[in-house]
Amino acid sequence: MSVTERVRPAPAVVNGPRITDEHGRRVRVWELVLRYALLLAVLALTVGPFVWQLSTSLKGPTEDIYSSPPTFLPEHPTVHNYERVADTIPVWDYALNSLKVATANVVTNCVGAALAGYALARLRYRGRRAATLAFILAMLVPVEGIIIAQFTTMRELGLNNTLVGVVLPGCIGAMNVLLMRNAFLNLPYEIEEAAYVDGANVWQRFLRIAVPSVKGTLAVVAIFAFMGAWDDFLWPLIVLSDPSQFTLTIGLNYLHGTFANDERLVAAGTVIAVAPLIVLFACLQRYFFRGVGEGAVKG
Repeated sequence: MSVTERVRPAPAVVNGPRITDEHGRRVRVWELVLRYALLLAVLALTVGPFVWQLSTSLKGPTEDIYSSPPTFLPEHPTVHNYERVADTIPVWDYALNSLKVATANVVTNCVGAALAGYALARLRYRGRRAATLAFILAMLVPVEGIIIAQFTTMRELGLNNTLVGVVLPGCIGAMNVLLMRNAFLNLPYEIEEAAYVDGANVWQRFLRIAVPSVKGTLAVVAIFAFMGAWDDFLWPLIVLSDPSQFTLTIGLNYLHGTFANDERLVAAGTVIAVAPLIVLFACLQRYFFRGVGEGAVKG
């Protein structure tokens, strides 16, 4: 063998066949199978209960909802259970009250969090770091620890048993403020500096440059605010006593307490309560996933 010849290395042994994943990377088959198995398990845990409730709400009185093995597809689908919910409790009045509270919560959180986040991220003033720290510490305080103080405050203001009293404690969330702050921090300073040179004041820079650039984060704040207000049960239960002011979560609780043995009726009420959240997320999902990256909380 001449000096110029080289011994070629033996081909590497591949532990099992490989395929290309969605990102163009070569992965083993068993790794891909395990990945999808975990995704299916998470999907079953998260979506399974809602599918079961939807199936139960569409089953007639003669169908067994506890059959073994369980059946997700009703033999004779019916919407009679939804009609019974409306006949049993004023569910649409409760839904309207929840919609008022959730809409007000979305507006106040989007406006307030955007203003506070911009002030923390862009304005220069003494005590800005302390203000940011205060918002971070506010996230660590459990709601149950301040709910008595909130109730006494609403009572002193004469807002007990009103929808305004339901909205006021959650009109601006600390997490939403921090999301907006980090979204504004990610914007290039050069754009605002150019607007400042052209004579734009703070409000013009905020409304015409900063806010249009963080629409995704505003969508995230809107979704979080709507979900928090729509699903809230403890605070409306404490502050409201007039049945005409009840939100949907309290009304459905009365439905469950009165007809605890009728799971079909309870399932229909649950689907009515969850449906608006699904519609909202479906409409804003494009902005939601973009906004998560815009307003990610960074250390």
